Amino acid sequence: MSWRGAATRLYSFVALVLAMATMAVWAFDARAQGYPSRVVTVILPVGPGGAPDLFARILSEHLQLKLGHPFVVENRPGAGGNLAMQAVVRAAADGHTLLLMTTPHAINATLFPMLDANLVRDIAPVTGLVGDNFVLVVTPSWPVKTLAELLAYARANPGSINMASSGAGNLSHLSGEMFKMKAGIDMVHVPYRSTPAALADVMSGNVHLMFDAVPSARPNIGGGKLRALGVSGTGPHPQLPGVPAIAGVVPGYEVTGWMGIGAPRATTQPVVEKLSHEISKALADPSVKSRLTELGSNKLELSAAEFGNLIAADTAKWAEVIKHAGLKARP
Repeated sequence: MSWRGAATRLYSFVALVLAMATMAVWAFDARAQGYPSRVVTVILPVGPGGAPDLFARILSEHLQLKLGHPFVVENRPGAGGNLAMQAVVRAAADGHTLLLMTTPHAINATLFPMLDANLVRDIAPVTGLVGDNFVLVVTPSWPVKTLAELLAYARANPGSINMASSGAGNLSHLSGEMFKMKAGIDMVHVPYRSTPAALADVMSGNVHLMFDAVPSARPNIGGGKLRALGVSGTGPHPQLPGVPAIAGVVPGYEVTGWMGIGAPRATTQPVVEKLSHEISKALADPSVKSRLTELGSNKLELSAAEFGNLIAADTAKWAEVIKHAGLKARP
């Protein structure tokens, strides 16, 4: 075969490969251009009425207006958020079933080791939405007024401090377990069925302290019913001026409760990118921003890759805390 014939064949082969690649890109983009094509269901791991539910409905309402198809919120509480995740994992990977992911989903990867669905393995991160820091609050009748005084009291009286939470294994509980681990102190965990019930007993003095999300604790702090000793971010919280970061006294302590959107793992990249782009625009919309501010949450806008990194880091962080505390999920 002459060199001209070989060159012609090589040219034809390269042209064919390029044409096939171009067609694949067009087909890939077409999936996103035609999305959504029907109702999109956003499955929540919590019941109606709370901040996650309200925010999901605000976001869904905006996406429905912009994308021309209904976005319906479906509440599936139970098993620490696992029921909602399992429903999304089993759904078609076409972007029409989404999961409102929360920090407990990262916690559950270790707390429920036999679970047949795993956040990192089975859910594709789309974008982060909001993030809330926690605040350590104590009963005002207790003479402890600073983090340093709390640590001194705990070390002088091991096991004598009662620590409330809104339920075993959730973030209010594990925020306290991380505090115990990092500070090297012992406190007795007292789980409640809800945040209001736990806060009521802290305010009345039946228990000494609690870690709670800033938005739900702030009204009672401002009203003098709770004393704030420290916030869980790396610096001061804008809604609690004058309250120091716990990390200033307990190095390495940091807790953020986040929410984000995920989809079944095999969902195509163009659909994930379109969703991420539309949600980013929604979070920048003045009406959405103002309603988000009313809920007391802070925007945590992250790309799919950035959100995936946060999920992986938090899964590892909470695994360390759970193992240190010897926690196990109830059968």
